[in-house]
Amino acid sequence: MEPKAVVNLRKGEGRTIKAGGLWIFDNEIESVMGSVEDGDIVIVRDFDGYPMGRGFINRKSKITVRMLTRDAEQDINEAFLRMRVKNAWEYRKAVMQGDDLTCCRVIFGEADFLPGLVVDRFSDVLVVESLALGIDLYKEQIVDLLKEIMAQDGVKIRGVYERSDAKVRKKEGLAPYKGCIGAEFDPVVEIVENGVHYKVDVANGQKTGFFLDQKYNRLAMQRLIKGLTRGEQETPLRVLDCFTHMGTFALNCGYAGASDVLGLDISEFAVEQARENAKLNHLEKTVHFKEANVLDELPKLAEAGEQFDVVILDPPAFTKSREATKNAIKGYREINRKGLQLVKNGGYFATCSCSHFMTQELFTKVIGQAANSVHKRLRQVEFRQQAPDHPILWAADESYYLKFYIFQVVAER
Repeated sequence: MEPKAVVNLRKGEGRTIKAGGLWIFDNEIESVMGSVEDGDIVIVRDFDGYPMGRGFINRKSKITVRMLTRDAEQDINEAFLRMRVKNAWEYRKAVMQGDDLTCCRVIFGEADFLPGLVVDRFSDVLVVESLALGIDLYKEQIVDLLKEIMAQDGVKIRGVYERSDAKVRKKEGLAPYKGCIGAEFDPVVEIVENGVHYKVDVANGQKTGFFLDQKYNRLAMQRLIKGLTRGEQETPLRVLDCFTHMGTFALNCGYAGASDVLGLDISEFAVEQARENAKLNHLEKTVHFKEANVLDELPKLAEAGEQFDVVILDPPAFTKSREATKNAIKGYREINRKGLQLVKNGGYFATCSCSHFMTQELFTKVIGQAANSVHKRLRQVEFRQQAPDHPILWAADESYYLKFYIFQVVAER
């Protein structure tokens, strides 16, 4: 179907899409010519009439157009969607081999040129998150195509669950929604990641049910713990995992041989899930969890004289907008300061940020300030990012969000 409308950019605007991104903001648009409804496909032209491609429009959103293709002649039809979905699946097959492919992000929105759509695979279950009006109209067709393409590789999906309940949908004029796409099924699924087993509740867990982006960062901590526990240990290796969610980092440390692991999380639901996962892996004697506000609990541990060989900080995003970054800086500085105080001299400290507004440069600066404030010297072990099933599309800044550092804390002498 031929688009009914043309979006004309203002002179000097469209810098994001010209650099390789997919978003056009409301203040970049000079005019919309033709009859159009929100969610429709439109042709985008530069101020001089040069065709920029096609995307879907939503005038309720500050991100008014999300680009689907740079080819202004390309029909947005089943063949086009099949190509996009197949490319996404083939990419995952290339970068997530073996068991990692059974539990990964299959479609990552803008980075897979399907803006606003996320699809995660948990064994034989798919979880869909739709965050934009235009893609919402195609989501079921995309899911059907994905199931068909995966089936060609022998992957059978028993159920699809939609977790489109993020608040950001309101900015698109969409109501939050969660529920099965197609037949009802048991939304609890067992997965294996890095050798660790988890029961994932895709209906009630955070986001799509499980944070897949830290997969290889958890594996890095597993390797570190194995190195620290090699040989005879005079004292138990103690690990503190803050914002543990389902116990992921804590369980990886316990699986690797840590003898005393404590995970903290403010969510009662998350802590109960973490305890069940500890039992599932026969680690309940060494890996324990406590329901607590991490910001309040860390000073209590410091006051009690507690010290840990490894401290891990995996907080939620302290900022989800550019305007709130200043306050987020204070939050990240404070949580890193409190965490560093609990690390033994010679111990290890892992810390991360999952906000794309907290750039690597800014996050690095904040960690340094926190370390200086508590007189700790940091020796960097490694810097890591999100797993490659969450690819980073250059010029789409929102696709690069996870920064993960591992340090050794060296005593000043």
